[in-house]
Amino acid sequence: MRIGVYGGSYNPPHTGHSLAAAELIQALELDKLLIVPAGDPPHKSLPAGTPGPEDRLSLCRLAFSGLAGVELCELELRRPGKSYTVDTLETLAAAHPEDSLILIMGTDMFLSFSTWRSPRRIAELAEIAVMHRDLCAGTWKQVEQEARRLEEELGARVRLVENRCIQISSTTVRRMLAFGAPVCLEPEVESRILEKGWYLTGGSLRGLPYPALRELSLSLHDEKRRLHVCGTSETAEALARHWGADPEAARRAGILHDITKALGPKEQLHICEKYAMMLTDFQRRNPKLLHAKTGALLAREVFGEKPEVVEAICWHTTGRAEMSLLEKILYIADYMEPQRDFPGVETLRELVWRDLDAAVFRGLEMSVSHVRENKQVLDPDSLKAWEFYRNLTERSQ
Repeated sequence: MRIGVYGGSYNPPHTGHSLAAAELIQALELDKLLIVPAGDPPHKSLPAGTPGPEDRLSLCRLAFSGLAGVELCELELRRPGKSYTVDTLETLAAAHPEDSLILIMGTDMFLSFSTWRSPRRIAELAEIAVMHRDLCAGTWKQVEQEARRLEEELGARVRLVENRCIQISSTTVRRMLAFGAPVCLEPEVESRILEKGWYLTGGSLRGLPYPALRELSLSLHDEKRRLHVCGTSETAEALARHWGADPEAARRAGILHDITKALGPKEQLHICEKYAMMLTDFQRRNPKLLHAKTGALLAREVFGEKPEVVEAICWHTTGRAEMSLLEKILYIADYMEPQRDFPGVETLRELVWRDLDAAVFRGLEMSVSHVRENKQVLDPDSLKAWEFYRNLTERSQ
């Protein structure tokens, strides 16, 4: 028999997983596909609020129940300590001595395979199947080179399998659940999650004290963006104290301003649809620019923030003509917080304490120039804001 081994945290299992499973059975000519939920993955910590092993197993049963040839493997959930692939393969190989094992992984995991525990032994125990889809030329070259290297150095048997299914991560699915706009879940899986209140669906997130709001917000951001979000919040609070705005509103706007930044265009549009936001033609054509609008929607609908906080988040990327004091503060705090590093930022940081409108105009001018120089699409609101603050600055001189 040819037995596929498809591991992962499945936290939660989504339609991308089930569609990939169906495709893999055919593409790899498998007699059986084992779904192996990780108990305690060595390469990442399971996020706070993750359902326990039995609960994740129950979600996997629901997600994969309709697929012929698919079985759940509980080895890693039952084993204490970290879940290492080599241990699972050793157990499976002993149980199926006459069968062929095919270890399935995505490109990111494959490119880190050399750092796993006992990669040589894994290569002895199983063929490696690497799922891929629409890779850029550079990444595809990396994958091919790594495949050749592993074949030469470890005797690995590597097969590259095109995967045409939905590409969405469990991290994105968890975010969308928290945002009240679930995506890519089998109906039974979604119902069970909502029934149990898992993944931040079980209680209100409105009006949280700032420490709790900060912790929650950071958990929903990509790790690489957390320093920026904290820097923006702290800078906005300091500017609010200096210019006479509400410091609490400023830091709340700062900690939430990029709350949907990690989402893709489809998820951005789904949030707009969920909360009945009317979009302009420009916004529909450029959904990558929507994160300020969807962030404002969630600030209002999910987190219950005040209107001034919602509006500040709404305009923090493009700006607009006649911005309120808090809107100007968040716009410029986002632009010049301590993590930012570009020509002119130090001048901007000095100017903002002397003349807020002039600093906003300088930020808008640099932003508009950057967009034009890179032949990118300029949001009409940015152009209107730039013209308004240019005229304001000229009149004040």
